[in-house]
Amino acid sequence: MSADSSQAPDGDRSPDGDRPPDGGRSPTSSLVGGSPAMQHVNHWARQIARSRTCALVQGEPGVGKTLLAHAVHRLSDRSGGPLATVDCRGFDELGLASELFGHVRGAFAGAVGGRVGCVESLGGGTLVLNEIGALPLRLQTRLLGVVQGGSFTRLGDTRTRRADIRLIATNSGDLLGEVEAQRFREDLYWRLNVAPITVPPLRMRREDIPELVEHFLRQLAERADRPALQVHPDVHQALQDYHWPGNVRELQSYVERAVVLTEDDTWTPALLPGVLTGRDRARRGQIQGVDLDTLVVEVVQQGLAAAGPAAADMHERIVNRVERELIVQVLAECNRVQTKAAARLGINRNTLRKKLADYQIEDAENPPSDARRT
Repeated sequence: MSADSSQAPDGDRSPDGDRPPDGGRSPTSSLVGGSPAMQHVNHWARQIARSRTCALVQGEPGVGKTLLAHAVHRLSDRSGGPLATVDCRGFDELGLASELFGHVRGAFAGAVGGRVGCVESLGGGTLVLNEIGALPLRLQTRLLGVVQGGSFTRLGDTRTRRADIRLIATNSGDLLGEVEAQRFREDLYWRLNVAPITVPPLRMRREDIPELVEHFLRQLAERADRPALQVHPDVHQALQDYHWPGNVRELQSYVERAVVLTEDDTWTPALLPGVLTGRDRARRGQIQGVDLDTLVVEVVQQGLAAAGPAAADMHERIVNRVERELIVQVLAECNRVQTKAAARLGINRNTLRKKLADYQIEDAENPPSDARRT
């Protein structure tokens, strides 16, 4: 993979491109939005960029994890060096090993020549590994050698080579859960988890939606050399009311849809997809007529069916996930004031703080000090 290349199949695309920060409001210059949640993310990005440690960017698919990883590179002292992004889900194990570490001639069937991998070609730069939880265990061991000792070997070779890269990993799932299930090396996890950042889902920063919509409309208008669409107030309301399971990627898709379908200069409610208007009852609206007990039964049934009869971690799969989502939503409802959130949940604040740590939910009441250095 060549430098400055980017593969982001989970939809983490840059809404801003590489334009300069807007008055310091979005210092990462890659993520639109001035909400408190995004200000917190931007603050962490600046802190981490000053260091040379590994970084772990977490969040749901479509929130902009790759964007943030690239922003950390641009803000760092490695910004003049190469940048490459590799998705751990995009290769089989042998292909991924060759992509990362390279190989010598004859290392495997079909290796008629040698190859330089990203770890070697990115000297002085940054490697972004998307969805690192999908990295096979044997490659985790190889990667640990790069992270811990700055050394590696090409496939089929015995010569130890030096590596000079900064590693930034992204992950959508529960990486600590993968460690506990012995599918991810604990020592590698703690090397990556030195400076974790969690990018919030769009439903936790709804105040950024109008700015995102205007940005996407402006961007599409510039490409098509036409005026940007105006947005009907009812469209704005529908966008604010939606729960955004697909995050920013989903929002961008709906904006592009409106631009394609409109025949005038206004985005009207008629151009909204059914999930935003209530016409599609499968994903939205129908839930309003179902009592809570029925929903609980359905959640458990779906969880059991999805896990299969051999699964032995159903408490974690269902109860822990529901509890985490409850805490996340109550925190958002209480403007992330822990005293209020604990009271709303009916637990004491110490218990809440422990659960925040256990579920890796960021403590927004206590953002890091500008004076601290990672």
